[in-house]
Amino acid sequence: MEKVRVTGGSPLWTRPEFATIPFCPGCQEPVASEALLQVLEETGLVGEAIAVVGIGCNSFLPFLWKMDFVMAAHGRPPDVATAVKRILKYPLVFTVQGDGDCFAIGAGSTVSAAIRGEKITIIMLNNNNYGTTGGQMSPTTLLGQKTSTTALGRGGNEEGFPAHVAETMATFKGVCYSARTAVNDPASFQRTKRCLRTAFQMQMEGLGLSFVEIIVACPPNRRLSPLETIKWIDDEVLAEFPLGEFKNVGREEMEDREPVEVKG
Repeated sequence: MEKVRVTGGSPLWTRPEFATIPFCPGCQEPVASEALLQVLEETGLVGEAIAVVGIGCNSFLPFLWKMDFVMAAHGRPPDVATAVKRILKYPLVFTVQGDGDCFAIGAGSTVSAAIRGEKITIIMLNNNNYGTTGGQMSPTTLLGQKTSTTALGRGGNEEGFPAHVAETMATFKGVCYSARTAVNDPASFQRTKRCLRTAFQMQMEGLGLSFVEIIVACPPNRRLSPLETIKWIDDEVLAEFPLGEFKNVGREEMEDREPVEVKG
């Protein structure tokens, strides 16, 4: 692995061979990416980390980063990240996934990694739909939200209810940290950085799986302007998905969960 020399200043944003950023106007996945890169720079972990991405809008992000990454099959980043962590012994291994990749197609992989308490970090970008393929309903689509597969709006009796992934992840004993944050304003951007920093620190200390859900805007599939989408997030998305830390445990509590040797 080639070490990346960090000189400070602006984040390691783009590779020189990429002239454009392949994201829709108003998409906040690059904003979440900016927070992630700033944390890696500030903590000096750029050369010690490897990212694993699945399939979705987030798949484009690592092509812009000056760091090692692996692209996994749809929904399988936690499995690949587990292998990278266990076999290659990278100090910091994290996934970047959409809500569909992480908790629909990849729900089994995500839950299994949480049950095992893999020493990885899962970062889920929640834009409330399948953004890449035309805005179909995803696990986090709000009740009443119109998508290309719920033209009349998601109904609980027909399509089920939104999945609260950060709260769910917090219930697993193998998970040491679970938080939901956003990048809808400068204060939220800074909180996102703090959550990512905490998640990475806990992984580096070997405490267990750490999880960060970041709510991001997807204006084209909402048929709204970027500013209207942020207002929708403020008024409706955050009402359904409150921000905060749902689990933050220390070393002593995690060590109490180590298997007890049975004698005799």
